[in-house]
Amino acid sequence: MEVYLVGGAVRDELLGLPVKERDWCVVGATPDELVQQGYRPVGKDFPVFIHPQSGEEYALARTERKTSAGYHGFSFHTSPEVTIAEDLGRRDLTVNAMARDSAGNLIDPFNGSADIAAKRLRHVSTAFAEDPVRILRAAKFAARFHDLGFRIADETVQLMRQMVTNGEADALVPDRVWKETEAALAGPDPRVYFEALRECGALAVLFAEIDALFGVPQPAKWHPEIDTGLHTMMVLEQAAKLSDDVDVRFAALVHDLGKATTPKNELPSHKGHELRSAKLVKSFAKRLPVPNACRDLGCLVAEYHAHCHRAFELRPETILRVLDRADAFRRPERFERFLLACEADSRGRTGLENDPYPQADYFRAAFAAAKNVAIDDLTNAGLSGADIGREIHSRRLQAITQFKRVQEPPK
Repeated sequence: MEVYLVGGAVRDELLGLPVKERDWCVVGATPDELVQQGYRPVGKDFPVFIHPQSGEEYALARTERKTSAGYHGFSFHTSPEVTIAEDLGRRDLTVNAMARDSAGNLIDPFNGSADIAAKRLRHVSTAFAEDPVRILRAAKFAARFHDLGFRIADETVQLMRQMVTNGEADALVPDRVWKETEAALAGPDPRVYFEALRECGALAVLFAEIDALFGVPQPAKWHPEIDTGLHTMMVLEQAAKLSDDVDVRFAALVHDLGKATTPKNELPSHKGHELRSAKLVKSFAKRLPVPNACRDLGCLVAEYHAHCHRAFELRPETILRVLDRADAFRRPERFERFLLACEADSRGRTGLENDPYPQADYFRAAFAAAKNVAIDDLTNAGLSGADIGREIHSRRLQAITQFKRVQEPPK
């Protein structure tokens, strides 16, 4: 029995990155032999075991064969005769198809280390095309390692295009699409993930609402970049700079979906796109298992981002309505996420990436004024629940009105 360190741990070590988790491949053993040594079986489709001391995953070396469409359509074969090279040969990218033996020697049958040196993400073999999840994974790794200079190899992009043309991307299930997308949104360069999917044609299949934004014009006065799809990518990039929060980044991604449904005779204007965007966010979140909090922030930003941009012009009643709609008084952290997404939208325009966004501070100050209204006396005033609510609303409105009187918008 030989045990090899495999996959991401080997890759990240060669990249000089911290190794966050380690996976192991066992060659020359049977499931019964591992159980006898105290390993706990957990794999459903193929034998995976948990080490009795470290708790790390150990998988028996295996090969696989395509049996039907989709990423579930595989049969797996494990036996003591399967070699480490055969096991590595079933993996997606060469940078993930390396191993180290117990003596620390690098096992690299597909030249993954050379691809690391060349900053190249390349498929191990044409078997890559058998698993549509690998389209998502290639895009995710392109985003994860973009700041290191990595790009997807031309031949791999071409193979991904063929997979989309052949309908493999249509077989992807919503749970897996969202899992990989959520991981990309949490990474350092989520914009690259969606651009990689668009380059191979998968964006139109998996995220048609986002793909439809490309080529849709906006007024050059407000959007020097013109193209709504480009603007969306720029907003997502700014959101990633402002916040690590996936909810903020998702809201940035979907805030303008309604612009793709603007009647052509109204372009480049997009009157009423906010409500259309919020509706599309809801349908997007029904198709994919987007968490409720993520969906709700996306809807909020879609519907009210223009209000935030016009903060200095808003009447006190409108400011309070936005605060109530954001549930700011009960969930101030969500209101803060709303402001961050709106700031990303403002900065996600050509030449305006580093501009200040005083509207956010203005809204924060208005919220602070309304939040600090004294309401402790209401419980002893003999008012009913509905009357208490109306009185709180009235006091908050007065506070915001007073705030606006003494505030001078920034020049």
